Amino acid sequence: MRNLIAAEWSKAFTGRAWWSLALIGVILGFLASSGFVAQAEEDIAKGATTIEAVTDQVVRSWFMLLLFTALLGAVLVTREYNSGAIGRSVLLSGGRGRLLGAKLLVGTGMGVVFALLATALAAASPAVFLAASTDLEPAWTHETTLTLVGVFTVTVLGAPWGVLLGWIIRNQTAAVATLLGLTLFVDEALLRLVPSVGRFTMTIAMSSVYRDGKPELLSVPVALIVIGAWLAVAGYAARRLFLPRDVI
Repeated sequence: MRNLIAAEWSKAFTGRAWWSLALIGVILGFLASSGFVAQAEEDIAKGATTIEAVTDQVVRSWFMLLLFTALLGAVLVTREYNSGAIGRSVLLSGGRGRLLGAKLLVGTGMGVVFALLATALAAASPAVFLAASTDLEPAWTHETTLTLVGVFTVTVLGAPWGVLLGWIIRNQTAAVATLLGLTLFVDEALLRLVPSVGRFTMTIAMSSVYRDGKPELLSVPVALIVIGAWLAVAGYAARRLFLPRDVI
């Protein structure tokens, strides 16, 4: 199993997917952070917000890397289907269950790498952007620390979610489209239209963890249980679909 994980880890860093997704996520994080800071001084002067809230929001803006860890997780699986290499991977891995487990572990490991990057940039962003754009100093509070922990957590959890959806869907274009649709449109629409249902979706449960602050959101412990349930259901579906089906 160790050799299999090492091989899958090497595959994860093969090609442009990992660094291009990381780069896009970082660029969007910088844009979001700078956008929040651009209005900070004026809003604080008007009493519309506080420096503590601005600091929290700048840190929170890095949650978006969870989407890119999910996309990377899906790509790690679906590109083998697209290239036709999945049959060879099954044969060389010594079993379908071993391959599924190895890709899930490696995908989660890549999520940790992305999460460390997101956390470092999120922690530095308040000082960097506030100092560069305004005369304000960041105010780091306990809430900011919890927000930073939440950003790290959801960025890690996005990876196995993407891996499992990749196993279920098996087509790279369809998997990417599904993740983008769920994250950017469907889950948000459900929260607005039917909050009692929408708050139990994967994306919205994750927003509870990074402390988005919407009043209709679940508490963090309940949100973590919901996320675990989604991962468990996706894992069961992925296993049931992958183990008995022909992949050659």
